[in-house]
Amino acid sequence: MSADLPEPPKVFESSEKFLEQIVKGSRKTSNYLVAAMLTIGGVGFSLAALSSYFGKNFLPFGSASTLIFVPQGLFMGFYGLVGTFMAAYLWALVKVDYGSGFNRFDKEKGSLEISRQGYFKQVLIEVPIKDIQAVKLEIREGFNPRRRICLRLQGRQDLPISQVGGPQPLLVLEQEGAELARFLKVNLEGLSN
Repeated sequence: MSADLPEPPKVFESSEKFLEQIVKGSRKTSNYLVAAMLTIGGVGFSLAALSSYFGKNFLPFGSASTLIFVPQGLFMGFYGLVGTFMAAYLWALVKVDYGSGFNRFDKEKGSLEISRQGYFKQVLIEVPIKDIQAVKLEIREGFNPRRRICLRLQGRQDLPISQVGGPQPLLVLEQEGAELARFLKVNLEGLSN
């Protein structure tokens, strides 16, 4: 679904003691295109169902009024409702920029702040930098591929910090992971399946 080439998180501000990465959310060209297509399809099917029910053509092309309402018009109406609801959900995700945020590493404060935009609220996670044991590159190929950067934390599950979307190219993932491991002065762990 993502036709955009994934970009590494942009480094907003960087020094020896401070690093901030900006993470893109759902405001991508591909999401705009899919939402627009779902809107057009949902409205088109709904108008075809209404044309079938009332016997008048509400569409500028074709003759949907000649369709028999049961079962053709009902199915067209069902597809129209489903398409319209899916488009509304996708437009809502784009509006709130779901998944956007930042990763802020501050060595002076000794903390990592991860912020992501949720559907209803902002999610903020704080982790002490001393708990970060390694930067881990997680690669899984196949039907549902996954390429992401995680932080291995002491006594906790791995914490993913890369942006959501299509799999990043391996070279970009490795460079980003190596830069982060150098900044944190921890090991860069290899690939796991």
